[in-house]
Amino acid sequence: MSWYDALEAGELTVRPSVDAAKRFGVSIDRMSVSASAGTPLAEVLGAVERSTADVIVLRYPARETTWFAALAAGPRQALLADTVVYWSLPTGKGRRPAPLAGFSTRLEPTADDDLVDDLVADVFGDSGNHYCSNPIFDRTLALAGRQDWARRRIAEAGAVVLRGPDRRVLALAAIDQQRSWTEIQLAGVVPAEQGRGRYGHLLAAIEDACTSRRLVVSTQGHQTGIQRIWARYGFEPVHNLLTVHLVAAT
Repeated sequence: MSWYDALEAGELTVRPSVDAAKRFGVSIDRMSVSASAGTPLAEVLGAVERSTADVIVLRYPARETTWFAALAAGPRQALLADTVVYWSLPTGKGRRPAPLAGFSTRLEPTADDDLVDDLVADVFGDSGNHYCSNPIFDRTLALAGRQDWARRRIAEAGAVVLRGPDRRVLALAAIDQQRSWTEIQLAGVVPAEQGRGRYGHLLAAIEDACTSRRLVVSTQGHQTGIQRIWARYGFEPVHNLLTVHLVAAT
C-alpha cells in the first residue's frame, strides 16, 4: 500500500484488484483508510456490506483497535493478514556510510529481468506477503505477482543500482518520485553480497536520486532486521496499519 493511500488520502477508497483477481481466480476488492481520512467504522462496515467481491483486502490504521471485532462479527470471515510499518527520513539527513572505492551508483533505465526475479524471491520468498495468510491464495502465485510487478515497475521508472568495481550489480531499488516524497517500493542486495554493508550504500544512492524533501519506505511489522537498518541510517517510524482479509461465505 503506497505512502499516499496509507497516510494522505482524504477518504475511504475502494477499487477492484483486477490483476490479482486474474492471478488467483477470485474477485478482490481493495479498501483502504488512510491515517488522515478520519473515516468512521460505520462507513467502513457499509462499504463492506455493499461489496460483492469474494475477498475484500482492507487496510486501516492500527490505532483503530476496536474495528477488527466489529469486522469479525459480520457475515464475512475475517483474517488478520499482516501489519505494515511506515518510516520516513528528511532528504539529506541520512547517516551515510563512507564511500567505497571503485563502486558506482546511478539511476539506470533498465534492469535484467532474471536478476529482478531472483532479488524479489530472495527478499520476499520466505516472508511472503498478506496473500500468504489466506489459504484461498496460492503462495507461489503471490510471489510471481510480486516479481511481475517489480519487472513492470522498473521497466516504467528504472532502478537505482549499486555496482561493484567489476560492474556487477550488487543491489538495486525501485522508487516512486512524487513532489513531496520519494517512496522506496523495492530495495534489496543480491544474496552473494548480503551481510557486507551494501544496503547502507544502496540507501545513500537512493537518497542521492531523491528529488523531494522526504524519503519514505514501508515493510511488514515482523521484518525487524530491515527496520533496524533503517533506524541506524536515520529513518523514523511514523505510522502502522493492519491488513484484514474479509472472505465471503461459500
